[in-house]
Amino acid sequence: MSRGGKEKDYTDPERKCIATGDVHPKRGLIRFVVGPDDLIYPDVAEKLPGRGIWVSAERDALALAVKKNLFSRGAKKQVKLPDDLVGDVEAALLRRVIDRLAMARKAGRAIAGYEKVKDWLLKDQVAILVQASDGSARGKSKLRPPGGRGSFFDILTAPELGLAFGREHVIHAALSAGGLADRFREDAVRLSGVREDVGGDATGKVKKTT
Repeated sequence: MSRGGKEKDYTDPERKCIATGDVHPKRGLIRFVVGPDDLIYPDVAEKLPGRGIWVSAERDALALAVKKNLFSRGAKKQVKLPDDLVGDVEAALLRRVIDRLAMARKAGRAIAGYEKVKDWLLKDQVAILVQASDGSARGKSKLRPPGGRGSFFDILTAPELGLAFGREHVIHAALSAGGLADRFREDAVRLSGVREDVGGDATGKVKKTT
């Protein structure tokens, strides 16, 4: 049994965070590896060779790992850190989230625009509502998330959302249920923990609705 009395989900292996000491499913952590130059590299896609060093996908945990150079302890040898490792992680996750959304758009599983999103919501076709962090709070309040954990994100700015749809800027977007939405959600949750406030009326954090 895991914490809280729930059965463990063995489909997602657990790893220990070097900063907090807590054990979490891999989807909630960032993997790092030591390169041949003894420099630490973030591996958000978890594909780089080498022994993984794991840190919770939270900005405070990453900052602590950097401040105390806990990566050397995890690697069992002295390692070097890039000038802005936390910023590198945020940038890598941001690219990944935008790419996930673009893939969903190309597959017909994501749309943008107030009227289109409203139509999908009325038809119960929305699994995840995504709104620009710097969009008007009044305008965004007119669309309600479908409900459920990870059903609403406001961690991207309007220009960043626009990149996924080939537009200058986007305020409202939505994804339908499926594997692409699930993968987007996992990366978006990690980004929401790592990202600094992106401004506007929103906090830049994932909204966990019930």
